Amino acid sequence: MSAQPIADNLFTDDMGALLGARNRQTGQIFFPLPLTPDDNIEPVVLGTRGTVWTYTVQRFPPKPPYIGPTDPEKFKPYVVAYVSLPDQTMVESRLTGIDPDDVKIGMEVEFTVIPLDPDAPVEEQKFIHAFKPVQGE
Repeated sequence: MSAQPIADNLFTDDMGALLGARNRQTGQIFFPLPLTPDDNIEPVVLGTRGTVWTYTVQRFPPKPPYIGPTDPEKFKPYVVAYVSLPDQTMVESRLTGIDPDDVKIGMEVEFTVIPLDPDAPVEEQKFIHAFKPVQGE
């Protein structure tokens, strides 16, 4: 079974990048792509590299409709960041592949996808966008 995105119009067909929207009149780019774009909006593939503009650490289980461990003993804190994509827009996203204490404003990150609930059965998993630190540079 192939990976299933959490929502329509979120990723390119291969889930290799996010889909944003460009206002044809102003050129402004934003994310996410509206589900019902008007005549002035066109889809645009967003860049896959950016920098952390700001972030926070989610240290306790969010309220429903959160999907994941709700027991505070099993919950793992995660980072939510605004990632600045050069010459495009900012995207709110989880950061993955890094300890929350190691995140720095300005660090370079790259696009990836992660399961919303890693403990869900494979056939039920839905994928969300995330960014991870750029390695080896």
